[in-house]
Amino acid sequence: MDPGAVALPVGFRSHVANIGIKDETDDFLVLAADAPCPAAAVFTRSRFAGPSVTLSRRHVADGRLQAFVVVSKNANVANGPVGDADAEELAAGVGHALGADPADVLVASTGVIGRPYPMARVRAHLDTLAPPFPGQDALGAARAIMTTDTVPKVAEATAGTARVVGIAKGVGMIEPDMATLITLFLTDAAVEPGPLDAAFRRVVDRTFNALSIDTDTSTSDTAAVMASGVAGPVDPAGFEAALHAVALSLTRQIARDGEGATTLIEVTVDRARDDAQARRVAKAIVNSPLVKTAVHGADPNWGRVAMAVGKCSDDTDIDQRRVTIRFGAQEVYPQPVDEVGLAALAEYMKGDEVRIHVSLATGRAAFTAFGCDLSDQYVRINADYTT
Repeated sequence: MDPGAVALPVGFRSHVANIGIKDETDDFLVLAADAPCPAAAVFTRSRFAGPSVTLSRRHVADGRLQAFVVVSKNANVANGPVGDADAEELAAGVGHALGADPADVLVASTGVIGRPYPMARVRAHLDTLAPPFPGQDALGAARAIMTTDTVPKVAEATAGTARVVGIAKGVGMIEPDMATLITLFLTDAAVEPGPLDAAFRRVVDRTFNALSIDTDTSTSDTAAVMASGVAGPVDPAGFEAALHAVALSLTRQIARDGEGATTLIEVTVDRARDDAQARRVAKAIVNSPLVKTAVHGADPNWGRVAMAVGKCSDDTDIDQRRVTIRFGAQEVYPQPVDEVGLAALAEYMKGDEVRIHVSLATGRAAFTAFGCDLSDQYVRINADYTT
């Protein structure tokens, strides 16, 4: 492998290829375990969920999988019974190649909605699959699932003798109800399906579910993990910490690479009544177009943050006289900032990361949300997406 490559955990191999959905770059990925192993997954709650989601929900329900297959640049959503049958055929083809039960294959798709898979190309490629697959590089796998991403997204961490490696794609249509998010985790830790599912859901809730690019929820969001067990048992707390470290890194990478983005926005709301209130207010701030455009313009207009907090009108225990707002470490409300301070904040906001910190004084809970600025390039990318 290349010196900068990230190796997959022990017990996994990859296959990447171009099957003609994208013009030149890889658009087809299989990540396969040597045998069926514990697995967990979280999916979009969109009422327009595609067959990759509905099929994969059923396949992972028993807590075991042997492979992930991803088709990039085609979501296979809203194609009716044909789309369902094509997803089934894709899972069956990968399962056949691996000598595995098709029900142990998770399907993920990302890209344009309303276009069927080019099944002639898919079938021709499935006929060529011949394990054992040669790939061991997570970076190549991450490139294969990109759509409008500008960079591949990979992260790794250790838990005792085990490794956790994750890849992700997603830069637009991101406001998870679990983003167009696909993220796949592999670990060689030995973890049973129940604890794996519980830990993974807790991690997703504090990372990918804390992410928003544009408030739009994809039809195809998928986050999944497989555990080969080759490295043996690990400390449960250490394993969850490693999962969280990988997921948090990927979340920040996605926010930083948001469509047209120039600045990562991190919003922390603390001293809240409960986690739900902290999340609600943080999301109101990070999702505000006025906050996003202020950050893009390096304008320390804290009034837009106050406006976003105030939109949470059902939270009647929020008292503006007790709220504190900061940009970075600098308090901007209620303690006023002079012109020198505002000029310094404008320089701070020209950086590639801006932190907004709001204390509500309603309790002791906290939540951090991640997003990005809003630029004219975002409009251009999405105005021309299918044309």
